[in-house]
Amino acid sequence: MTDHISYPPLNTPKLVADGVWIVDAAPVHPGGIPLPIRMTVLRLAGGGLLLHSPIPYRPSLHRALEAMGRVEHLVAPSVGHWMFLRDWQEACPNAITWAVPGLADRGQVRRSGVRIDAELTNKPPRIWVGEIDQVLVTGPVFKEVCLFHRPSKTLLLTDLVINLEGDLLPLGPRTLAWVLGIVAPNGKAPLYLRLLLRMNHREVVLAAWRLVAFNPDRVIFTHGHWFNRDATGQLRRSLSWLLGPVEGERQLPQWSMLPVALPRTSTVLAAAALLGLVAVVAYRRQRRPDV
Repeated sequence: MTDHISYPPLNTPKLVADGVWIVDAAPVHPGGIPLPIRMTVLRLAGGGLLLHSPIPYRPSLHRALEAMGRVEHLVAPSVGHWMFLRDWQEACPNAITWAVPGLADRGQVRRSGVRIDAELTNKPPRIWVGEIDQVLVTGPVFKEVCLFHRPSKTLLLTDLVINLEGDLLPLGPRTLAWVLGIVAPNGKAPLYLRLLLRMNHREVVLAAWRLVAFNPDRVIFTHGHWFNRDATGQLRRSLSWLLGPVEGERQLPQWSMLPVALPRTSTVLAAAALLGLVAVVAYRRQRRPDV
């Protein structure tokens, strides 16, 4: 059991700001690392609820949410955060399901029976324009839409920052997490994802500056210890692999006017080697007989 790496109480809405709750759940285990997962709930101006990166459905959790408002929006904010949508769709048939572009075209999604009603881009839909801003981050086979809740100055991410507490992980997963660069307090996007995003480097850098320019009071993401203090500074450090070192900065530069550096060849080669390592580990785990 690895539930101890999550953040109790589990499957219970916890208020973190006016109109913003987090709901932590038991970890999932992709690629050999137990990952705590987290859903964020926003209450929109009309009183309806938006569920960002839904966790596994539970009737008791649904009842707790309905006491706060009606579930009106389900958001799959990245290519990997849609797995629990179907049960929520069945329980909330009138909720609109939003997703990153192209998710509905994936074979696994089609076979799952998950319904995608609309896609999210850099332009917020009319239903929450002026209340939530959006930034779309894209790379080969990867997309993530980041939401900024203006009233609470809360930024919502999924995999662009992973910040696991190493002391809570077993030795093997802790070592792999360290190699991937996702251990607190220096968590960031995992190394293989940084490789993919560097292949669309200029656009990703501009998107990253937009995120920092929001100057959020808190940054909530799906895996690990989220940023509740000095959130903008911590976000800037987590994105330093894109934006350069933090030292010496006195103010946020104008993101749209920034020069964009090219990725280093050494980083690309190291990430490519790591991709092979992760693939081997995943393959061996799949081949290992149950005990």
